[in-house]
Amino acid sequence: MNENKNGAASPKWGRHPKESRKSHCVMVRFDDGEWLRFLAMYEKSGVYAKAVFLKAHFFGQPFRVLVTDKALLDYCTKLSAFHAQYRAIGNNYNQTVKELRCHFSEKKAMALLYRLEQCTKELAALMRQVMELSKEFEGRWSQKSM
Repeated sequence: MNENKNGAASPKWGRHPKESRKSHCVMVRFDDGEWLRFLAMYEKSGVYAKAVFLKAHFFGQPFRVLVTDKALLDYCTKLSAFHAQYRAIGNNYNQTVKELRCHFSEKKAMALLYRLEQCTKELAALMRQVMELSKEFEGRWSQKSM
């Protein structure tokens, strides 16, 4: 058999014993108000277990509080979806121009292309507004994090 740190024999199989075994347990009781405050603090901390949170808080160990800005998350999600739609419109635009050239007379194709050009100008103006709003939002968000 193998010998452990104490010089005692230990078997070769099974779980290896931990060096600092945690065998002491403390029980804490909260009233309703305290429990709600505790849960709010625990949820803000982002720690995986209430016991770990209590231990860290009790011994004064620092822990991080992660705050997620829902407005920023929603804005980024919608902006990503908007860019995906913008790419799809570009793809459809190319297909439309090819079909107009192949299947319509030159006069009719030019009239339809003129309408398509006007819609494209509106889309470009809308895209400029989105870019300005993104810069404004980024400016506000970056100041908030400092």
